[in-house]
This record gives sequence, structure tokens and C-alpha cells, in this order.
Amino acid sequence: MAQQYLLASDFDQTLSFNDSGVVLAELIGITNFHDRVKGLSQINLVQQGAELSYLILHDPEFRRVRQAQLVETGKRIRLKHNVQQFAKALENLADGYNFSFAAIIRASAGWGKITVLEEIRATLGISHDHIIYMGDGSSDLPVMMHVNSYDGLTIAVSEAEFITRVAKRTVLSDNAMSVLVPVMEDVLRWDSAKIRRTFASHGLMLREWGKSRTDQLLIQESAQESAEPIPVETQAVPPPAIAQGA
Repeated sequence: MAQQYLLASDFDQTLSFNDSGVVLAELIGITNFHDRVKGLSQINLVQQGAELSYLILHDPEFRRVRQAQLVETGKRIRLKHNVQQFAKALENLADGYNFSFAAIIRASAGWGKITVLEEIRATLGISHDHIIYMGDGSSDLPVMMHVNSYDGLTIAVSEAEFITRVAKRTVLSDNAMSVLVPVMEDVLRWDSAKIRRTFASHGLMLREWGKSRTDQLLIQESAQESAEPIPVETQAVPPPAIAQGA
């Protein structure tokens, strides 16, 4: 019997290059979107990730946004390379495994994503430890911690420290297919040679695969001297880069 997995993903800057809030703001002539979001965060008025919704409802300039402008914003969003190929590859990734793919485009920020994820999981009948979640921002932290608590796999696609500390794996690439690397390693237990062959079968090559994350430590003498020195080790976690083959 095939093992069932659910791979769920945030959308903005996870599957896309653009932040939809920035694109919408530029479309209607607003240049200080990030400053407005920062201001809302500082006064803890709304959950992180829900700032755009709040601005559209309450900010005088954003309240003039109409449906046609939202549609145009969607058209201007640039997807990462090979998003469709990524979703297609999951359908027949490995014998004995079935992967369902869900992009969480519309959900309340923070804990609202957990609710949506649990609804999808329950509908598909998938166990908690067979959930894979990828995201890039602060609004993904609650759902990542939720998935981690049930031994699922979490993947950060941003190098921001606040999320890489929570996610079990981090992948940095402009190609959506890159997320398959931790899935192949941590779920399928494939070695690098098999991973490279699989990408080649999709017309892609792993041109660069850098395992470059290093712990940065500042150590000083404690008030109470230690009899023996404490060894410090560094570990490597792969953030692969994917390039389309000729």
C-alpha cells in the first residue's frame, strides 16, 4: 500500500518572487508599503501576515482598491521557475509514495493556516507525520511549529534567521523544483547520485549544490573556570540551487 503525504506551501515569495502587497501598492501608486506593515507590527495591531487585509479594510488609500486591481495584481505576480513541473513531478516521484500538493493562497494569518492545513489533511486522510510544509515568512512560523510537533517536515525557502531556526531544512533557489531535494533526502532517503539522476530525467541539472550553513559562535570565559575545554562542532545543511539544463 502506498504511503500518503501532503505537501503544503505558502504562496507569496515561496512559490513566487513577488509579495502581492508590494505589487498591489505599486499598482495604485503607494510607495511605502513596507513602512506601513512595519508600523502595524510595532503596535501589534494585527497578526503578522495579515497586514495587507487590514490595510485594504481600514487604510484610506488602500480602501479604494477594487476587484479589477486585485485581478491585475495577480497577473503581475511572477512565479518561481518550474512551479507547474514541480507539482507534476510529485505525482510520480517514487513507487510506493503518493504526494498531494496544496498551495495555501487564502487563509487567515498565523494560526489560520493551521486550520486550513488540518482541514486538507483530514479530507485526504493523511497522518500528521506525513505532512511537508514550506514557507518563507513570520506568518508561517505557527504552522511550522505545529508540523514539527507531529514529526512532519518543514522547509524554509528564506535565509531569514527567524524561520531557518524553526524549519528542519532550508532551501535557497529561484526554482520551485529545489524543494524536492529535502523531500528526496529526508522522506525517500535517496543519495545525491539518485537525486541528480531524477533531476536529469526532468531535463534539469543540479549545477550548484552548496552545503554552506555554519553555526556562528561567540565564546568567552565563564566566571567559573572549566577543567576541560568544550569542543565546538559545525554542521552543514544544504540550500541547493537548481538550474535548468540546456
